[in-house]
Amino acid sequence: MDFYYLPGSAPCRSVLLVAKSLGIELNKKLLHLSKGEHLTPEFLKINPQHTIPTLVDNGFALWESRAILVYLAQKYGKDDSLFPKCPKKQALVNQRLYFDMGTLYKAFADYYYPQIFAKTPADPEMYKKIEAAFDLLNTFLEGNSYVAGDQLTVADLAVLASVSTFDVSGFDISKYPNVAKWYETAKKVPGWEENYAGALEFKKFFE
Repeated sequence: MDFYYLPGSAPCRSVLLVAKSLGIELNKKLLHLSKGEHLTPEFLKINPQHTIPTLVDNGFALWESRAILVYLAQKYGKDDSLFPKCPKKQALVNQRLYFDMGTLYKAFADYYYPQIFAKTPADPEMYKKIEAAFDLLNTFLEGNSYVAGDQLTVADLAVLASVSTFDVSGFDISKYPNVAKWYETAKKVPGWEENYAGALEFKKFFE
């Protein structure tokens, strides 16, 4: 199973975390966006949207990290713990995945990416959106050990990749006690070390 990725990318790391939890061996293929490797004719045939992460499973190509997480859990999970079959539980996992994509990680990208890649000054209004996203995550975790329900799911692993990126970027997670408690527990999942090493790779953009 070929996996096109960069270690610093939080969406890529979420796939690595799920694969590790499922015991899946990925044939990792580094794709350097800065060198235009995602724009080669060969890669465009695999993924016309030329994004990472991209997974190729026996000829089946899929991109968008959260879609990959669900696919891997549904196809290779020995049970339905990472992605429940119950429609209500499944819907909650999906909602948290969309929250991660459209609110939590988007807030990271909107605040930090312009500073890193365009060298523009920090925007205080964008920082407020990060705080609002963490307030919501803190509320989701009130009285709960996991992001979506009563067990570890792909939603936890997606959010873990995002939160660890905030962590290495200097955001103070301790102000959100439920998130901080969940984060310490989540660090025990399989693949945490590789995830954190990748987050530290991303941190180099700040230096």
